Amino acid sequence: MEITKEVFSVFGSNILDMTVPIKIVLVVKDFNLPFERLDTWVTEAIKVSEPAKQLLNEHNFFISRSRVKNLIEDKQLKVDGEIVNNPSLKIKNCEIVEILLPNPSEAIPLPEKIELDVLYEDEFIIVINKKSGMVVHPAPGSPNGTLVNALLYHCGESLKGIGGVKRPGIVHRLDKNTSGVMVIAKTELAHSNLCKIFFNHDLDRRYNAVVWGQPINRGVIEKPIGRSHLNRKKMAVVEKGKMAITKWKVLNIFNPFASLIECKLETGRTHQIRVHMSYLGHGIIGDDLYGKPKTQKFFKNSYLKEKNKLIKSFSRQALHATKLCFNHPINNKYLEFSSQLPKDISVLIEDLRV
Repeated sequence: MEITKEVFSVFGSNILDMTVPIKIVLVVKDFNLPFERLDTWVTEAIKVSEPAKQLLNEHNFFISRSRVKNLIEDKQLKVDGEIVNNPSLKIKNCEIVEILLPNPSEAIPLPEKIELDVLYEDEFIIVINKKSGMVVHPAPGSPNGTLVNALLYHCGESLKGIGGVKRPGIVHRLDKNTSGVMVIAKTELAHSNLCKIFFNHDLDRRYNAVVWGQPINRGVIEKPIGRSHLNRKKMAVVEKGKMAITKWKVLNIFNPFASLIECKLETGRTHQIRVHMSYLGHGIIGDDLYGKPKTQKFFKNSYLKEKNKLIKSFSRQALHATKLCFNHPINNKYLEFSSQLPKDISVLIEDLRV
């Protein structure tokens, strides 16, 4: 197996220059792998090749099977000198496989100069305190003004490419109207390692929420979450959903309206805290999708009715990611980040205290 510094002349001559692609040459006879399909064989060959792994690590690249498949379909791979575009080609009758990792293409979303509250940043990751109202990914209803647009502008050339595209590596999301701590990868290797950290739950994620009513002081809810059968725009506790585990404890009680709780996520399902707390009968204040506010009929006192009306007018779900702890995806250093409750939730709590 050979990792060559030769690069097609049209791209330049210095492999250490990140403006040029990397060419990897695999000699089939040097490997004894039980795979025949081309994309699988290439992926596994790179995994067992120390020189290949070292070079990819140096350039913050990570090659998954899906990435290899895309490279083949994009005609970036040669077998015995011939370009192939069939990922299922049988490898057993071949001698040499050449893979070209081209420059990351420019991201489709445009960079936008949007202020970010950066808690930490190095060449591999960036940790931010996301504000409420910001969508993470561009979508038909939110084509711009998103976190991705802001990161493309803020990070610029320090984004080395994820999956062949110059884009930030989003490994977890906060809903549009949820604020707090988020970590984002800036390189492909960091993105891959962060995904493993989140998949294996090797991190500590905590949220504060203001919920209706008073749950028991502490507890654990283990209920599967999936798409609602009644409303496809909602998630719900469903029998055939993915298992979700949320731990909570009560931090403060504001009789007769609400409680401030801390939630610790053991899994990361869509809308997990919002769905679980609603299932328990203690939906988050301001959550139009899952919250279940107390009705005016619950209160006989006119003052309490007015107070309840004020609380119900809170403009977004009172949910904030307060803490995120994990080991750095590259150097394994322990990192801990926290974020105080934003002003709107703090004001809500003061209104509840009075």
